Amino acid sequence: MPGDSFCIQYTNCEGCPRATENILIHRNLPKGEHIPKDKCTQNCMLFMIKGELLINSEEYPGNILREKQFILQAIGSKIEILALTDVEYVVYWFNELPLLCEDRYKEVMEQAEVPLTYTPMVMSERLFHLITSMPEFLNEESPCSKYIELKCKELVFLITNFYPLPQLSAFFYPISTYTESFHYFVMQNYGTVKNVEEFAHLGGYTTTTFRRLFKNLYGVPVYEWILEKKREGILEDLQHTKMRITEICNRYGFDSLSHFAHFCKDSFGDTPRALRKKAACGEKIGKIAD
Repeated sequence: MPGDSFCIQYTNCEGCPRATENILIHRNLPKGEHIPKDKCTQNCMLFMIKGELLINSEEYPGNILREKQFILQAIGSKIEILALTDVEYVVYWFNELPLLCEDRYKEVMEQAEVPLTYTPMVMSERLFHLITSMPEFLNEESPCSKYIELKCKELVFLITNFYPLPQLSAFFYPISTYTESFHYFVMQNYGTVKNVEEFAHLGGYTTTTFRRLFKNLYGVPVYEWILEKKREGILEDLQHTKMRITEICNRYGFDSLSHFAHFCKDSFGDTPRALRKKAACGEKIGKIAD
């Protein structure tokens, strides 16, 4: 078939323009492996193949995931992981789901409501069979992206069309507030911009239009919101990561270490290095009260 000849002409898949991005990742962690709390830069689903994994996030505080269970974390959420045993799992990263049945997903999102408590979903036999078949091709040197895209569509289809609507509505609630493109744009890019004008230009908006849209959706001026998010991220990085001060400075778009130090003094009462030392000694650090 003509469509088959495209890949046949490549003897080395690394040279193929269809080489995959890391949207599906297979992981094995040894017992005791700890992944510190970090912010999700995309939506993700985590599917347990074997073992016990301690999850700590706002939705799943102190939950233990076991074989055949899976969860969803929204873009912007923070998650920490500890392997209680040797574990194996697959992570699916996405911005928007590849839907075969848009009407069904629309129905799910229209009824999405916050659950009293978040409960991990349990994989059906068909879904578990799909997940356990993934490591074989994911561990190839250069998995084909088109094949992985098909697997992602199958994965989403088996979730959205073979579970009861109330269960799906609770499961997908964390991403229901990010379904609009403007929300996605804001959550994906706020950490990389230096000012409101740059933010607006990045999205193709005039500054005035961007400010108005943002205020209508978030209820606060965009500059105040960005500063608050930066403060939260800086405190998190100073207390819970081993990132160098210069890396944190660059991560949040400061022009110089002195500018970063002034920002920290104004926001938290001390320099970044002093704040990190305080945190290491068990002292609580936080924002200066307004």
